[in-house]
Amino acid sequence: MRHDPESEPKSEPCSSADSLERPPAFDCPILLTESLVLRPPHAEDIDAIAILADNPAIATMVSRIPHPYGRGDAETFVRASAKRGNGNCVYAITDAETGQLYGCCSLETGKDGRSLELGYWIGEPFWRRGIATQAVHALVDMAFRTREIEHIDARCRVINPASRRVLQKSGFQFQGSGMIDILSINASVAVEWFRLDRKTWISLIGWSNDTRARAS
Repeated sequence: MRHDPESEPKSEPCSSADSLERPPAFDCPILLTESLVLRPPHAEDIDAIAILADNPAIATMVSRIPHPYGRGDAETFVRASAKRGNGNCVYAITDAETGQLYGCCSLETGKDGRSLELGYWIGEPFWRRGIATQAVHALVDMAFRTREIEHIDARCRVINPASRRVLQKSGFQFQGSGMIDILSINASVAVEWFRLDRKTWISLIGWSNDTRARAS
């Protein structure tokens, strides 16, 4: 998951013709499932984010989480997430009853404006509970229902079978392999690239109502 929204390039002045080609800004509605609430990160999440993200098992699996990860990093992340530039959405994944923070997820607009890239991470104490799969289903449903996109892409490290299973269970199809830079280890690593297109999603919208998001 790309964890540093502030590192995205800032919009430059452009002509009216150029502005017509720019991806439109979209709302990022709160998403509800049977057991989760996906909402924007806020100041009350900073300590929990700092604790969960300060873990090499997390940082080495996503591209832009530094390690070590401190409270200042979490503050920057929360502040930057609120900007929602170019239709990007960043969510805190929380428990619907207690509000406990489990992790974060995001959708970032592709360069062509007709696709999105999905990212997510779950704190290690909450692994193997199906939380990531439920959150991914919610994000995917919201994206295809509210935006005129052709597909959603996602990447995971080749040594991360749990993330691969989340994508496969969510309908994503393997596209190929590549390399990405990982900030926490200052190195490039091998990743697998997955894609879910609209046609496939339509065939899968019989997903259980337990994991389908309701925008509020």
